Amino acid sequence: MRLLSTSCGCDRGEIRGRGGRKSRMMRLLFLLAVALACHGCPDKCSCDSQTVKCLNQDLDEVPQSIPANTTVLFVTGNNISRISVDSFPTRLEQLTDLYLSGNELESVDAKVFDNLPNLVRLDLSSNKFQTFSEEAFPHDYPLQILNLSRSFHNHSIVDVVLSFLQKGNLRRLKVLDLSNNDLVVLPDDVLTGLPSLLNLSLQNSSIISIENGTLTVPLLRDLDLRDNSLKDLPPATLAEFSLKPALRIQLAGNPWRCDCFIEDMLPWLKNSTQVVDVQNLTCSEPEGLRRQPLIQVERSQLKCASGLESVLETSYVFLGLVLALIGVIFLLVLYLNRKGIKRWMYNIRDACRDHMEGYHYRYEINSDPRLANLSINSDV
Repeated sequence: MRLLSTSCGCDRGEIRGRGGRKSRMMRLLFLLAVALACHGCPDKCSCDSQTVKCLNQDLDEVPQSIPANTTVLFVTGNNISRISVDSFPTRLEQLTDLYLSGNELESVDAKVFDNLPNLVRLDLSSNKFQTFSEEAFPHDYPLQILNLSRSFHNHSIVDVVLSFLQKGNLRRLKVLDLSNNDLVVLPDDVLTGLPSLLNLSLQNSSIISIENGTLTVPLLRDLDLRDNSLKDLPPATLAEFSLKPALRIQLAGNPWRCDCFIEDMLPWLKNSTQVVDVQNLTCSEPEGLRRQPLIQVERSQLKCASGLESVLETSYVFLGLVLALIGVIFLLVLYLNRKGIKRWMYNIRDACRDHMEGYHYRYEINSDPRLANLSINSDV
């Protein structure tokens, strides 16, 4: 029995020893993993779990040694003017969120995002884009949210810079933010390559009109057009909106012109449920209707000229221009012939003076009988 108990005791000790060694090994492995993670964090950046932050460090390029297990990467507030295929040399399979805002970015080269195959959210806001390659994104890229707000400050190159949206590589994109840009007019067919787009923000982008065919996105559900320069919505745009009954539109903050140009828009506003902020739409002109809600404006209040009145008004304007032109020509002729006209006026003056002197002489003779008799005798 003693031998049995002794042997059993030895077995239990060996088991406890083996368990202790295993636990120590697990602790060593954990510490090694933590040490490797800390060692892999780029210079001038902070790493927390799978998030890397390189904020306001005056960097001129994207840090190269990004840990392979990174899921969220912030490189914001730096001086990175260009990103190219060399900006992400290693493949980051787990990266889903990339923030590159406020970096003074001007150029995005081809194949920049080829090594980020699972990127879902991309923030490129607050930059100064001049060029954006159509090949920046690989074919059928999984990106779903793209923020380009405050990034375009020259409306003359917007159609060129935004051409990458038409390429068709972002067919899964659902949210596009183009707010606070100098767009003026959204380029034609710019959204045709985004068949999955659900949310589009164009707030405060100096939009003056919505061109026909611009919003031909079948799944579009939310459209933000607040704080632009829209004065009316033409019938073609209203018809395009009506084809999407599930579309929700925001239109507040625009300088609506309450005259005959919104004759079609008024009934559409009153009968449609698409404009979620319809109560906040007010007239900016004319003076008599300023700040009056659009849904309270009646058609009889609109100052709309009839066809005959508009024709007459145009005729009057044309007549005034013709008369002004004739007057200018007349003055020009007078100026060019000023010497001859002056000489002619002097001749008329001398002729009038001679005539008046002769008339005065005859008057004096007739008024004095002696001079009159003398004049008769001399005649005889």
